[in-house]
Amino acid sequence: MPDTAIGTTTVTGAGPTTTVTTERDLVPPTRTSRAPRPARAAAVLRGLAGSLIVSCQALPGEPLHGPDIMARMARAAVAGGAAAVRINSLDDVAAVRQAVTVPLIGLWKDGDDGVYITPTLGHARRIAEAGADLVAIDATGRPRRDGLSLPHTIAALHRLGIGVLADVSTHEEGLAAAAANADAVATTLSGYTPDSAPPDGPDFTLVTSLAAALDVPLIAEGRITTPAEAARALALGAHAVVVGGAITRPTAITERFAAALGPASAAPTPSVPSPVIRRTAEEPTA
Repeated sequence: MPDTAIGTTTVTGAGPTTTVTTERDLVPPTRTSRAPRPARAAAVLRGLAGSLIVSCQALPGEPLHGPDIMARMARAAVAGGAAAVRINSLDDVAAVRQAVTVPLIGLWKDGDDGVYITPTLGHARRIAEAGADLVAIDATGRPRRDGLSLPHTIAALHRLGIGVLADVSTHEEGLAAAAANADAVATTLSGYTPDSAPPDGPDFTLVTSLAAALDVPLIAEGRITTPAEAARALALGAHAVVVGGAITRPTAITERFAAALGPASAAPTPSVPSPVIRRTAEEPTA
């Protein structure tokens, strides 16, 4: 868990006294104080207009979990045309940063309930230090684990030159994230919070409403499983589209095919010994 100490710490020793900046030193004193959006983040986002971002993630216990595999997955996605990648965890971000040169959106999933996508300022700082060009954070209305408000968190990250992608679940959350000075907003959490009912497929209604209302880029993400759905999201006003499981999660892809074929497809195929074929002198061997 990242350090979330409050205030400054004075360290003394044989050398000169040193003051170490901790998380709260970066937080502006009032809700209205905010730093300008980082120019580098704006440049990265401009370059992603109309593009595909591929989310390469595998959680502990899954067959593809591990930084080496995620680095190879990211390289494969870029070879196929991905303009950027979205990567979870410190180890994976660091490995993928060494493997690809395209923009990297980093996040840190910590826990299972409530705010678990980059849940504190400390998480966000460390993901940026690992090599992320933008840091994705939960920007829903739920309390953040370190007690900081969304505007304070974004302002602190901007003071460090870190761009923020705000993952939201509703229209109201998207507006609030933009008002809090997020560099971009994504529909990532639609259907995954108590305030958002899971739609059947991508939440095109949310994509449409936020794309029309925001003055920052809107990135469509969540349950986009076909090229046609990705193209539709762009047509509805999305700045870019994130696709994850439909490209990078072979277990989930296989499960969809197996489910479509019925219960019999899930049954293991009996192992049948291959017959021994005896050739005669007259039979060709090739």
